[in-house]
Amino acid sequence: MGKINVFNFITLNGFYKGHGGDISWHRHGGEENEFSEEGANSGSILLFGRVTYEMMAGYWPSPMAKQNSPVVAEGMNKAQKIVISTTLKKANWENTRIISENVIEEITRLKNSTDSMITILGSGSIITLLADHCLIDTYQFMIDPVALGEGTPVFDGLKKKLDLELTGSRVFKSGVVLLNYRPLK
Repeated sequence: MGKINVFNFITLNGFYKGHGGDISWHRHGGEENEFSEEGANSGSILLFGRVTYEMMAGYWPSPMAKQNSPVVAEGMNKAQKIVISTTLKKANWENTRIISENVIEEITRLKNSTDSMITILGSGSIITLLADHCLIDTYQFMIDPVALGEGTPVFDGLKKKLDLELTGSRVFKSGVVLLNYRPLK
């Protein structure tokens, strides 16, 4: 059975994106890039909401991405990708399919039919939806040493309490801290 993992950059005050979807506040140093390369080659199925998908699909297949981060670009482009959206009708990024109905049933079926890790990148509304249905197995948050005046909280709209247990941590030279959690069920 597959496992669902969340991987997100967040600010000290819990925002995964700033005003207008801004993510320029995230620090992308050498260590963070190496960590991204490891993740890009993990063989995970990538899971996105429409907004995150469109942002990723607009960058990773580009010549700029292939020049700036060739290992990550290759991993992102060849990975199997799933977009949860009721408005997106066509996905042009290779290896992408869209789930537009019966999301919980479809994700549960996917989780039960694969041995792969399923990684949610960004996509706060998807994180909240799947957390509310106890479908997420692990959470990884890269916390940047920055606070924003406004933004979107990573668990915006969560309907029930989510208790987590710390399972690991890592401090990067940039001051970014990676925290790994699992839900207490």
